[in-house]
Amino acid sequence: MEFYRSHVLVCGGTPCVLEGCKAVRDALISEVRRAGLAGEVKVVETGCLGPCDMGPIVVVYPEGITYARVGVKDVPVIVEEHLLKGRAVDRLVLGTGAKEKGVVSYERPPYFELQQRIVLRNCGMIDPDSIDEYIARDGYRALAKCLTEMTPGEVIDAVKESGLLGRGGAAFPTGVKWSFTARATANQKYVVCNADEGEPGTFKDRLILEGDPHSIIEGMAIAGYAVGADKGFIYIRGEYVLSIERLERAIQKAREYGLLGEDILGSGFDFDIEVRKGAGAYVCGEETALIESMEGDRGEPRLKPPYPGTCGLWGKPTVVNNVETLANVPPIILNGPKWFRGFGTERCPGTKVFTLTGDVNNKGLIEVPMGITLRQVIYEIGGGIPGGRAFKIAQTGGTSGGCLPKELLDVPMDYFSLPEAGSALGSGALLIVDDSHCIVDIARCFMKFFKHESCGKCVPCREGTDRLYEIVDKVAQGNGRLEDLDLALELSRVMQVASLCGLGQAAPLSLMTILQYFGDEFREHIVGKTCPAGTCGF
Repeated sequence: MEFYRSHVLVCGGTPCVLEGCKAVRDALISEVRRAGLAGEVKVVETGCLGPCDMGPIVVVYPEGITYARVGVKDVPVIVEEHLLKGRAVDRLVLGTGAKEKGVVSYERPPYFELQQRIVLRNCGMIDPDSIDEYIARDGYRALAKCLTEMTPGEVIDAVKESGLLGRGGAAFPTGVKWSFTARATANQKYVVCNADEGEPGTFKDRLILEGDPHSIIEGMAIAGYAVGADKGFIYIRGEYVLSIERLERAIQKAREYGLLGEDILGSGFDFDIEVRKGAGAYVCGEETALIESMEGDRGEPRLKPPYPGTCGLWGKPTVVNNVETLANVPPIILNGPKWFRGFGTERCPGTKVFTLTGDVNNKGLIEVPMGITLRQVIYEIGGGIPGGRAFKIAQTGGTSGGCLPKELLDVPMDYFSLPEAGSALGSGALLIVDDSHCIVDIARCFMKFFKHESCGKCVPCREGTDRLYEIVDKVAQGNGRLEDLDLALELSRVMQVASLCGLGQAAPLSLMTILQYFGDEFREHIVGKTCPAGTCGF
């Protein structure tokens, strides 16, 4: 085993890759060798560290100093000053330094202060291609505990007692879902990981897969043991190239270590996993449309019942969980349901991973306890609105979520409080919008998306998304009528009760909340023929 006095972690998540982290990593390796430090300093490419708009991110341990926006030209200075002389390069440090008795210490950046990492426990901490590093951080111990100390029923009971709700948006109790498949009688059962992340502004599942693929493999294997399945599939959109590469390497390594395949850990339990690539249709995030796609058919939702838990993939009982849900399972098994309930709220335990985007100073990937407020996320973690502009709306839950005004900044972020405020937590996208934007133009953008993404199988969604876009587009062009707003609300309510799947049921939510909280701006476009934001050209 090799020991190093320093580890230099280079964020290798997709946002940092786009900013040139590969070149920074290569330059660090080369410069460390040139300085004669190859035996003392190890450079490791990790998963996403979180602050996605500050990349490339580099962290030096054991000091734990984080460098932001590191370029290739900065590498020689970091190696010379920090790794050779032990002096941090202040101009690159993310966070503030305090000097006492000539010694400078660096505080943890505020971005991380309110975060509690369960799902992201390994992201940015390990080499995602190293199964040994995953195992060193208690990886696969939960699977071993299940196979050697727990019955399948006890595993399901533990997940039930934890209160883990599905993190894909529907918030269905995970343990209850597993119990349906466990009770079903069949000669074959399946576990499917839903990694078809199509919600605009949502990229948290992608970064979890890139940063900690083994946690998903372990979570799926535990689910397979609990419900009696010996086969798992990861359905992932084909453009997630880095996620797919790391998943396939992780699956192969798990097989080599005897953690996938036949007779895992000598327990008699067989379980293996395959990666299946999707074409990227938004509707395939719905579990039955996903199953249709996996079977080789057009991705369209099925009528329910029957539900996938008893009649899913190829007509067999199937558990479908999304990436974030499965990543929670190993820590729950390892630490116990009571530990998990120590995070979040009574009704909604645990944490939630969000992608924070839009008009906010600190964009990126965050994991916070359930029940945190919008105000805390925007102003304490996000650092507020750029340029001193005023906050206008926060859209929670992605494009299918509601839009909340400043009066609701203190609403708790969980699966029960947000619906009470007329919105939804959804998959975890969080879009912040300042007062420079026109609310009608924003609504038109949302409706255009759903018009494009509707699969067309049911009339309420196929026709409804089209009509809603037409109505909002008319208003944006200065041709709207006041009665159009009443028609839009009536049509939205019909879509919510009559659409076949969650796409059509959720598509009107953003427009309904916009009309509820910002109806005056729509009326100014219609009656006054003016756009308060000055962006609609009529």
